[in-house]
Amino acid sequence: MTDNFVYDADLIQRYDRAGPRYTSYPTAVEFQNDFSLRDLLKAERHSKALSLYFHIPFCDTVCFYCACNKIATKDRSKTKPYLKALEQEMVMQANLLDWRRPVEQLHWGGGTPTFLSDEQMVWLMDRTKSLFNLLDNDEGQYSIEIDPREVSATTLKTLREIGFNRLSLGLQDLDERVQVAVNRVQSAELTFGVMQQARDLGFKSVSLDLIYGLPYQTWHSFEKTLDKVVEARPDRLSVFNYAHMPSKFKPQRRINEADLPSAAMKLEIMHKAGEKLQSAGYVYIGMDHFALPDDELALAQKEGHLHRNFQGYTTHAHCDLLAFGVSSIGNVGNTFSQNVKTLDEYYAAIEKNTLPIERGLVLNRDDLIRQDVITQLICQFELNFNKLDKAWDIDSKDYFSEELTLLEEMQTDGLLTLSETGVCVKTPGRLLIRNICMVFDRYLPQAEHRFSRAI
Repeated sequence: MTDNFVYDADLIQRYDRAGPRYTSYPTAVEFQNDFSLRDLLKAERHSKALSLYFHIPFCDTVCFYCACNKIATKDRSKTKPYLKALEQEMVMQANLLDWRRPVEQLHWGGGTPTFLSDEQMVWLMDRTKSLFNLLDNDEGQYSIEIDPREVSATTLKTLREIGFNRLSLGLQDLDERVQVAVNRVQSAELTFGVMQQARDLGFKSVSLDLIYGLPYQTWHSFEKTLDKVVEARPDRLSVFNYAHMPSKFKPQRRINEADLPSAAMKLEIMHKAGEKLQSAGYVYIGMDHFALPDDELALAQKEGHLHRNFQGYTTHAHCDLLAFGVSSIGNVGNTFSQNVKTLDEYYAAIEKNTLPIERGLVLNRDDLIRQDVITQLICQFELNFNKLDKAWDIDSKDYFSEELTLLEEMQTDGLLTLSETGVCVKTPGRLLIRNICMVFDRYLPQAEHRFSRAI
């Protein structure tokens, strides 16, 4: 297999600056508070299919590294009013938009979706089926984020029976000292036991999340985790860089900054982890993601139709994304919209029978062109001028003359190749794909300070 993960320490240190992860363009920091329901209804919808996202914010305990919108609580009764509110939000959206379109993708995220009881998960999926056109042939990509500590003896069987066929498991690190420091103690036996059960039940894909840069981590300790992970052989792996931003995310204040690995150690972990996973047969998809060669993400990238959205890499670029629950973000036509972030605000909107949208954005033509450019680069590692010219009736070399001039330095550094037909990201540039995309981001100069560092 051709190497697609190459680590160049000098290049990484030279280009290590803050920047977006581009789960959207424009990024969420550009959303405006004056976005309205009228903007959503006027969205230019051309998709013949839907993707649904449900945010379940509750967690039994808080993981100190977490930067998600979550509510740590032992009170399981809090789920009842939330589920009723989700139902009402679905009713409102189904009445406004064309619910008959097939739902090709569905995802529950959080928080911890399995904070819900088995009965509640069955109920929520049943209500979703009654309001939207879910596929009943197991051909949809229906996924859920799992905390193995929140899985009972019947949970996975229930999830499979109601239509889920993909799982994402949180692990982060198996080292006990690291787990205690971030308040997430979770055994290898538990984690890999859930993985095996999922396979026995016929789940089509199992993804595992790891984090490097946590307290007390070294390459030696993290390699022990990777050895066990590679042996278990998940279909996909995410190896995220921990961004310590305690001023923005309150739980991170409980992490002792002095216990964090140095920048040099983080780079060593990233470097050696990537090489180890590649040696084990994984393909580097980009942006911390690895997959087995026969996984849907790897195949989609090879075939040229990989996409990226708020849940990360995906294979269904053509779907309108409807989002439900606090803080969730939808993408309908040429609009982004985000719900309010607190339960009180969410319930207040639902009680008024109004969609709980807090802010959003109507993308203009330039936004859509640049979105196309960044998507091609971050998903396929190339930009085809002919394809772009035909899609948008532009002369790419003229439209992006300033940006292409800026890319010349990156070409000199060996990150990419510029030609008459487009931009091709070379293997050393794949780890720095965020930096390459940032060249085309017209909002970045005003917002760079709001993002974590690229590496």
